[in-house]
Amino acid sequence: MRRNWVLVVGLLVLLYLFLPIFVVAGLSFNEPTSRLSYDFHRFTLDNWADPCGPGDMCDAVGRSIQIGLLSTLIATLLGTLMAFALARHRFRGRAATNLLVFLPMATPEVVMGSSLLALFVAGGVSLGFWTVVIAHVMFCVSFVVVTVKARLAGLDPALEEAAMDLYAGEWQTFRRITLPLVAPGIVAAALLSFSLSFDDFIITNFTSGTTVTFPMYVWGAAQRGIPPQVNVVGTAMFGIAVILVLGGEIISRRRNRLG
Repeated sequence: MRRNWVLVVGLLVLLYLFLPIFVVAGLSFNEPTSRLSYDFHRFTLDNWADPCGPGDMCDAVGRSIQIGLLSTLIATLLGTLMAFALARHRFRGRAATNLLVFLPMATPEVVMGSSLLALFVAGGVSLGFWTVVIAHVMFCVSFVVVTVKARLAGLDPALEEAAMDLYAGEWQTFRRITLPLVAPGIVAAALLSFSLSFDDFIITNFTSGTTVTFPMYVWGAAQRGIPPQVNVVGTAMFGIAVILVLGGEIISRRRNRLG
């Protein structure tokens, strides 16, 4: 125990982090005695067989996925370009830009949500699907910039210099050397952005109008009893995330072996 106490503490922390996920996964196979009961009553596969049983839940899930994909695409594109500009170029206002990038991450979501609501109302913009997308892009860009910039900071510039010495052009060097090396950071930033967008409630609640996303559906359903199919969606999303991470790790290890 004395020699392996760090490992033991790490395992306990992981158990603490994953315990709620295990509970959600277990409840997805539960048939509760009532909608207000969360005790494990009886094992069933009915929740997985009919995940869209509760009215409008799958519509809310689909809407959250649409918003998440759009927000992720736009935020990843803008954030990656900003990260390259901040990491590779020197320009006036660079330090101030680095500081401003962190502000959405440090600003409380209640403050950001209320500020965006005031901005949209003052500008006469109707609240709905696209205002949610705009709001999600705003706070996701910062996370993309920080993630991709960290990846760029760890790159060895000698690799690009060697490619240029071998008569590769700038575009060819970027496409065959820089982009493959930065790709894991871009993918990680995209996954993080999608998770943040899909999971967001506070900012969405201020900017959604009549648009109902999955977190807002869960919040509304909690007042009259959360259906067990909500646990099915949560477990499925976690499973997809695990598959993507494991798949990326396997591909990375195969490339390292071939290299």
